[in-house]
Amino acid sequence: MRLKDLREDNDIKQSEIAEILNIKQNTYSQYETQKREIPISLLWKLADYYNTSIDYLVGRTDKK
Repeated sequence: MRLKDLREDNDIKQSEIAEILNIKQNTYSQYETQKREIPISLLWKLADYYNTSIDYLVGRTDKK
């Protein structure tokens, strides 16, 4: 998963992304560390936010 890399590349805090997704920061942290599986609905929101594809987010392609 590229969640952490994208967030850090854009100088965004976990708490800011969590607020956008309407979840707790701790929950988002678990998504980044893959301790918890992220729901597809949140992947859609993140793909839209970062202007990329879900496949890129999850590492299935290197094409943004």
